[in-house]
Amino acid sequence: MNQQTVILNVDDNDGARYVKSRILMGAGFHVEEAANGTDALEKVAQLLPALVLLDVKLPDINGIEVCRRIKADPATANVLVLQTSAALTGREDKIRGLEGGADNYLAAPIEADELVANVRALLRLQQTRFDLANSEERFRQLAENIDDVFWMFNLDDGALLYVSDAYSRIWGRPSAALAQHPDDWIASIHPHDRPSLAQRWNALMALAPYDEEYRVVGANGALRWVRDRAFLVRDAREQPYRIARITSDITGRKELESRLRVADDNKNNFLATLAHELRNPLSPIRTAVELLGRPEGDELQGHSAAEVHARARGVISRQVDHLTHLVDDLLDIARISEGKLTLRQEALELHGVFKAALETAAPMLEARHHSFSAALPSAPLWVWGDAVRLAQSIGNLLHNAAKFTSPHGVIALSARATEADGKPVVAITVSDNGIGIAAANLPHIFDMFTQGEFAPDRAHDGLGIGLSLVSTLVRLHGGQLEASSAGAGLGSAFTVTLPLIDAPSGAAAIETSMETAAAPAAAAQGKVDADADADSGAAEGLSIILVDDNVDSAEMMCDLLEALGHRATLAHDGAGALALTEALAAAGARAPDVMILDIGLPDMDGSELARRLRAMPALSATRLVAHTGYGAPHDHEKTRAAGFDVHLVKPASIEQLQAALRGK
Repeated sequence: MNQQTVILNVDDNDGARYVKSRILMGAGFHVEEAANGTDALEKVAQLLPALVLLDVKLPDINGIEVCRRIKADPATANVLVLQTSAALTGREDKIRGLEGGADNYLAAPIEADELVANVRALLRLQQTRFDLANSEERFRQLAENIDDVFWMFNLDDGALLYVSDAYSRIWGRPSAALAQHPDDWIASIHPHDRPSLAQRWNALMALAPYDEEYRVVGANGALRWVRDRAFLVRDAREQPYRIARITSDITGRKELESRLRVADDNKNNFLATLAHELRNPLSPIRTAVELLGRPEGDELQGHSAAEVHARARGVISRQVDHLTHLVDDLLDIARISEGKLTLRQEALELHGVFKAALETAAPMLEARHHSFSAALPSAPLWVWGDAVRLAQSIGNLLHNAAKFTSPHGVIALSARATEADGKPVVAITVSDNGIGIAAANLPHIFDMFTQGEFAPDRAHDGLGIGLSLVSTLVRLHGGQLEASSAGAGLGSAFTVTLPLIDAPSGAAAIETSMETAAAPAAAAQGKVDADADADSGAAEGLSIILVDDNVDSAEMMCDLLEALGHRATLAHDGAGALALTEALAAAGARAPDVMILDIGLPDMDGSELARRLRAMPALSATRLVAHTGYGAPHDHEKTRAAGFDVHLVKPASIEQLQAALRGK
């Protein structure tokens, strides 16, 4: 030991006390002395020595009584007592001393090495007890400060020896109840899980560890999932004598697994639906292509080849529009999920939005022979928003109403100014008498990839992203989208609520006439046709270089440009385009009016090609048009920075192409 180990030597015999002190000090201990019981008790309380070497015969208080008092005081109970006696050396004396609380009893004569050995043995024992106590305290603090329940059971009879405080939180029942009813934890297990768990618990008693997951029903009925691991605790001889358990709350993990399963099912359904949606338009496109290959003189079921060709072109045009709409919706969802969707907001009057939305939905309304009505206020309705996105949202609702209502149904669009939370809003409602929405589906109708029933005359179609997209777009405008239905087969209504703003100063009067679906659509189509005719004349005779590595796409585009009266030259890569323009410049020939460039070229990025072309003085007046499948906002910014005048996203319509060629 060391000088910090204090030993109190208590003996009324000065000579004996002196000898024992010298022996202990020679062994390296720090020794204090007392000559009677009263002084001994005072010094024990004051010094808290590691050990008291206590003679039995003292002048005032019997040594055995001194020992009893030391051990009875909680402050000194851990002080070791080595009882000694020169007179009381019999067997009964030793028993009486040990039963009085002494940790050991030595009878005189005591040899020096025997005394030191006994002191050191007792101190080692005390250190072991301290280490054990510290270990148990650390274990207690650890067990009481972790989220898991820690249990300890006796192996022989399964009696509960310890359970941590987390039991009350996870089981929802007081841990004190286990003292009166040790099986209370088993009674709380879900009835469906209890038999198998009881079987595994009994097997554990037969030395078979387990790792189980089961449900616990709390006193308030709350359901929790737990993972329960039990194992045997072995002693120094490797013999099992206790059962330890750790029970973890895995409710969060189970809920996440459930959501992941649902998400995985939705993903699989979405991929299957996407394949279906892509194949649907591809099938009539392929058929139409076959029909376009028939000779001009052929007739088919009484129709001339020209009529068949016209119908085939119409089919291809409509199905390409459908595919474009699918891709646009998917890209919008991707941008929203990445936080990259940008709204171009401004003070906006809604009647123009209604007209644009109706123009997009009119073909579906007409094709399914629906009766349509619009009830719109004559007063202007001003909001802060993105006209394109709001028209897209209302158009999607009209399109959905038409699609999920059997032919000859009734579709209505209405808008009214009202208030919500004391603030002016406009409520825009699209209603129908179609298939309706079952009560169980209403809470999930705006979830991604969610689809309800479908009209009897239509196959299950759509990607299940339309309503989710509309809901998000409306929310980005500070509004909300709500769905209501009396039930399956009883129609449905979707209401968009948007904040109203004051009309900007100098705002013109608004034309609000909108009585049928067909009228605005037809008028819009007439205007498009007229614009296309005018544009064709304006752009006639342009010299164009087309750069695209997709042979089919490039050759078809060349044919179209030639059909529109332009002179088109094709280059399949950036190097070829550069060589062509350099040859023209060297020959002193006129530079092309327009160059249409794909971006994803094999040998040179289209943007890099544009930068090189822009560096040629001979091409200063040439319009550069990007024609690419990349259509995100940052793609537009990239082409603009490279020097392009126009960015067209494939597949571009004839109207878009003509506008790009004429510079509008």
